[in-house]
Amino acid sequence: MSDALTIAMVWFGLAMLATLISTWIRIATALSEILVGVVAQAAIGAFIGAAFLGSDEPWIKFLASTGAILLTFLAGAELDPAVFKTKWKEASAVGVAGFILPFLGCTCVTYYVLHWGIQASLLSGVALSTTSVAVVYAVMLESGLNKTNYGKTLLAACFINDLGTVLALGFLFSPFTLKTLIFFLAAIVVFFVMPWITERVFRKFDDKPSEFETKYIMFCLLGMGALAGWAGSEAVLPAYIIGMVLAGTVGKHHSFIRRVRTLTFGFLTPFYFIRAGSFVSIPALMAAPFTFIVLLLAKIASKFIGVYPVTRIYKAPKKEAMYTTLLMSTGLTFGTISALFGLSHKIIDGNQYSFLVATVIASAIVPTLIADAFYMPYYHITNHKNESEKQENIHLTHSPKPSQPET
Repeated sequence: MSDALTIAMVWFGLAMLATLISTWIRIATALSEILVGVVAQAAIGAFIGAAFLGSDEPWIKFLASTGAILLTFLAGAELDPAVFKTKWKEASAVGVAGFILPFLGCTCVTYYVLHWGIQASLLSGVALSTTSVAVVYAVMLESGLNKTNYGKTLLAACFINDLGTVLALGFLFSPFTLKTLIFFLAAIVVFFVMPWITERVFRKFDDKPSEFETKYIMFCLLGMGALAGWAGSEAVLPAYIIGMVLAGTVGKHHSFIRRVRTLTFGFLTPFYFIRAGSFVSIPALMAAPFTFIVLLLAKIASKFIGVYPVTRIYKAPKKEAMYTTLLMSTGLTFGTISALFGLSHKIIDGNQYSFLVATVIASAIVPTLIADAFYMPYYHITNHKNESEKQENIHLTHSPKPSQPET
């Protein structure tokens, strides 16, 4: 137990350092945690030993996976059903373009330029076609864009993009089995029944010290995650859909959302983001930088070719279109999952895996830094605040005045 507590102390020390760095240089905490993970693994590996950080410890894997599940659930819960009904065409077009063009472009680049095999090239196309819901949501949460219609539409586009990635990975490399059918049927039942049950759970137990509603949500998320893993899918996919179907119920309980955010960002996501950064091998990248640069440019360029024209078709201003394209160029969760799937099934070798993971993690850092520094659409945040203040003033104006006490 002493060893586990020592490792945990080191991880939270790194998390504190990442928070200070994000405050000093004004970047999202998620990005600073990834960068700290990269540097920490290289420094600790050089002076103490790579195993000291404990990235492969089972309990750290569990905390990191749980953080990804809860973060993805929160992203889904931020979606506004009313906004999605009005913006579904735009979100679908951006999401589909963000998947198809990078998948085809990265597959061709790895096959014709890097001369990987056809299976390895297809796997790289899947891994590099992703968009990181976790990174996008974490970045928008700090800026306040998650509350705007623009932010909710962008999150929906990210989900559609990653849904295409998951389906491509399944159809190309995972045969449809009885387990898959059982998972799909169970998921349909759960997604249909949960809103009805959740509304009654929150009505009875909301804001009570027992936190029954939190335990209920965790039970459902981890249960569906376990079933997804058993069926050969990924735990974060049902978590996002559960968040979406509960957006109309859970999303209204702001105190619950704040408590879950505290648990997620204060305790769990540092393990997820720092662990992701620890997988980057700086010596491997320095030994063969050409492959890494080609893969990163292929991912970002293909995202631009796919996403930017679609955003302009829907009359997005140039600054907003650039911001959308850059955030859609990020990758992390599904990209690393796809790369690990390819390695474990011997579709790619260890070197190819290292390059893919490094590219995916770099895509979570480079486009986001550029987007936050030069293309942040602050006017959406300002308009949202003005609209909220206007609605609050209208509510105060029309609310009945308190009766005067009798003298």
